[in-house]
Amino acid sequence: MCGIMGYVGSRPAGPILIDGLRRLEYRGYDSAGIAILETNGGLSIHKRAGKLETLASSIADRWPNGQEGIGHTRWATHGKPSDINAHPHADCTGDVVVIHNGIVENYLELKRELAAAGHRFSSETDTEVIPHLLEQYLSEGEELLVALRKTIARLEGAHAIVAMSRSEPGTLVAARVGNAGGIVIGHGGGENFLASDLPALLPHTRRVGFLNDREVARVTAAGVSYWDRDGRPLERELQEVPYDPVSAAKGPHKHFMLKEILEQPESILDTIRGRAQFQPPSVHLDDIPLSPQQLTGVRRVILVGMGTSLHAAMIGRHYIERIAGIPAEVDNASEYRYRAPIIGPDTLVVSVGQSGETVDTLAAMEEAKPKGALQITICNVVGSQATRVADGVVYTRCGLEIGVASTKTFTAAVTALYLLACYLGQARGLIDRERMGGLLEPLARVPYLAGEITKREAEFERLAHEFHRYNNFLYLGRGIQFPVAMEGALKLKEISYIHAEGYPAGEMKHGPIALIDREMPVIAIALRDEMHDKMMSNIEQVKAREGTVIALGSEGDDELAAKADYVIRVPEASPLLSPIFTAIPLQLFAYHIAVRRGCDVDQPRNLAKTVTVE
Repeated sequence: MCGIMGYVGSRPAGPILIDGLRRLEYRGYDSAGIAILETNGGLSIHKRAGKLETLASSIADRWPNGQEGIGHTRWATHGKPSDINAHPHADCTGDVVVIHNGIVENYLELKRELAAAGHRFSSETDTEVIPHLLEQYLSEGEELLVALRKTIARLEGAHAIVAMSRSEPGTLVAARVGNAGGIVIGHGGGENFLASDLPALLPHTRRVGFLNDREVARVTAAGVSYWDRDGRPLERELQEVPYDPVSAAKGPHKHFMLKEILEQPESILDTIRGRAQFQPPSVHLDDIPLSPQQLTGVRRVILVGMGTSLHAAMIGRHYIERIAGIPAEVDNASEYRYRAPIIGPDTLVVSVGQSGETVDTLAAMEEAKPKGALQITICNVVGSQATRVADGVVYTRCGLEIGVASTKTFTAAVTALYLLACYLGQARGLIDRERMGGLLEPLARVPYLAGEITKREAEFERLAHEFHRYNNFLYLGRGIQFPVAMEGALKLKEISYIHAEGYPAGEMKHGPIALIDREMPVIAIALRDEMHDKMMSNIEQVKAREGTVIALGSEGDDELAAKADYVIRVPEASPLLSPIFTAIPLQLFAYHIAVRRGCDVDQPRNLAKTVTVE
């Protein structure tokens, strides 16, 4: 996530903002900025492309004199990293200033509307429409909190927003929309704080409150007030954050796995930031130093991985072939080196991992190296062995994943593979600007839609109550959803110790159909896509044998609802990106099954987070 920090109190704001942003540097960023409301009523904004120290050095001993301010570290999504595109952003009059995490999906429409009304824009960002909307509502006589509530009603997508105004000194306002950007408020004595994550607050206070979807808050030195989407005041029970780092990292969640499932809207957004430019549409992967000539020479792609990463690689194969137009294969890394693979300089090997230290994946990479193949790795850990062996890397930027069963690293790897396929197609001249726009536009909406699924956790808890006593499950999928079926079955096996198998649905009549009875629930991924009719046929065959069907289906699919026993609705989305939306429900289902069975969710028996021995 981008870093957000805010302060209002009696101390100088500047050093507190910079220190808070330093504690949020772990997610990465390409620019940084702060805005301070000075005691003389002026608004002092300082922002720089590059690292936080560049910003701090530019201010040096000339800190603005003020006790209220906001700070931000940014990954670019609209407009290149630059001083002018860095946050904070102000309105035309210099009265309102805003920092923002998220993607304003309808920003072009809003920008045209505001420009027609006389607003002047100075950056290339989507964020800049927010202070101008606030300016408009303030000019109509609204107070800042109400202006913010009206503004978020106009924005599409998921957002975390903090704003302040010269017209209301001593006040910060904040809002959260969706689940792709968090806001946590630190309650102090005579001073209060805002941040995007707990580490920025813990040096100052351990009493915190979290903003939920469509809630807004007013923060002053004297106190904090919370309001719902309709402007009704809320009573917020504060949480006392434990001092030890492990408990603090877990936050309010019972298990790290649940926390990491719910973090996926943010981790997906972090994978996108700085890589996907939505206006003009393009993909930039700065950690791949391969020339267009080298990429144009690629005639074949081989993707390798293990476990969850192998399933991501299987989805990546669809991306490489459909988007980049290159023949692609998938290999289990543990088997790859034992079959004398025929590869050469015209082969690109894409290794998919999380830690970058998995022994079998590293062995597959070492097998490819002396044969002259180009190598790109998908990885979550900077400086790991895989990143040192490969010629280029796409980091997933998920932060630490503590739960042994991988969740957020899976969907982030899928996102990274989608970006890689777009990048390869772009570098090879196969994707023009119009097609790239068509590929990236649905990607911009993924964090918001993923957040909508995570908000339905109670639904999966109820479903787990119905099925936690079964000992066998069959997962079925076709096409790009077959790897998701395998991943869903793996999650159930890993953490609940239930026997589960993921199969291509077309294979059902070649053996697995013999297993189906009342004691073998079938989870069928049957979205309204090119495979829908075939999946409906599979469901009918299961029902004819008295099997119970839990179907993952598109919203509004009444035909599916009439045939399946239970239906999990997923959002209508681009078919290529739909595996993200089918994977998250299966993660939540497995998690709640395991909890109901009393299993150790974060540390399942016999499993290690990283397999470093063969």
